Amino acid sequence: MLSRVAASYEANTELRKELLQEIYLAVWQAMASFRGQSSEKTYVLRIAHNRSVSHVATQMRHKGREDVCIQSLADDRTAPEDKLMRHNQQQALLFAVRKLPLQSRQVVTLFMEGLSYQEIAEVCGISTANAGMILNRARQTLSKELNHE
Repeated sequence: MLSRVAASYEANTELRKELLQEIYLAVWQAMASFRGQSSEKTYVLRIAHNRSVSHVATQMRHKGREDVCIQSLADDRTAPEDKLMRHNQQQALLFAVRKLPLQSRQVVTLFMEGLSYQEIAEVCGISTANAGMILNRARQTLSKELNHE
């Protein structure tokens, strides 16, 4: 789960590994202050989200770049043609998601991780209604982008 979160914020393999280590360290340091006000999953994802946002901001400041991707795993049991088609679809989706504003990428990534609107709202520090609105707008944007190609 944390690997996918890191991958959704960092496309570069080495920087992604570095981000993942930073996330693990931040989670380990913060677990002592966990008060049970939310689920452990939500708490850990909030930490990962905050660390990742800081990482992206730092990378943008230092390198002036915004490389963020969502990692999707292909099923090894599928036919090669299916894998190629799925890979092409995933690449198109990744490209479209990279164009989204940061907050929209965050909401889309968390939704793809299986979080509910309420959990997304808690992780991002926004209202549940706002999480739904951002996700809906991001879906519309992605749909237009993917159907345009």
